[in-house]
Amino acid sequence: MLNIVLFGPPGSGKGTQSEKIIEKYGLSHISTGDLLRSEVAAQTELGKQAKEIMDKGELVSDKIVIGMIRNKIEESQDGSGFIFDGFPRTVEQARELRKALTDYDERVSVMISLEVPREELVKRLLKRGKDTGRSDDKLETINNRIDVYNRQTVPVTYYYDKMHKHAGVEGTGSVDKIFERIVEVIGLIKN
Repeated sequence: MLNIVLFGPPGSGKGTQSEKIIEKYGLSHISTGDLLRSEVAAQTELGKQAKEIMDKGELVSDKIVIGMIRNKIEESQDGSGFIFDGFPRTVEQARELRKALTDYDERVSVMISLEVPREELVKRLLKRGKDTGRSDDKLETINNRIDVYNRQTVPVTYYYDKMHKHAGVEGTGSVDKIFERIVEVIGLIKN
């Protein structure tokens, strides 16, 4: 299986590139937000626990999220692999993902991080906010989101670096050019 963690700050193009990766390689998309919504809608045991926590405005624990990811991995054992979107966000989550995959005799193939200069991220997000009216795409919020990403999420790259699984990809240029760079990285690990 090909298991990819797609990484990058807000505005780096993860959504756009993950769609292209899914289409080309036939991977199952694992988005923690989508998983939470579907488990709640299906009223699974984990979904009920998550709903109770979310209704209080609190963050769902890693334990519950990992449980949902384990369920998704188990359901999709006959597929080509996974693309993990929005997960892991912390080193502890990366460790838990490793354990979950190991239980199914799988591993993360590569963690691809889209690298985009801060000025470009701000420009992209301001444009998106103007085009779509997204309330979280205002300058103050954008800067805060990038700072939080740099403080809390970037350490995950060091975790994958130590395992020789991290590949930085320049996230500027055309969508197709960025995708070519990603395909090149995936080609190296598949050979």
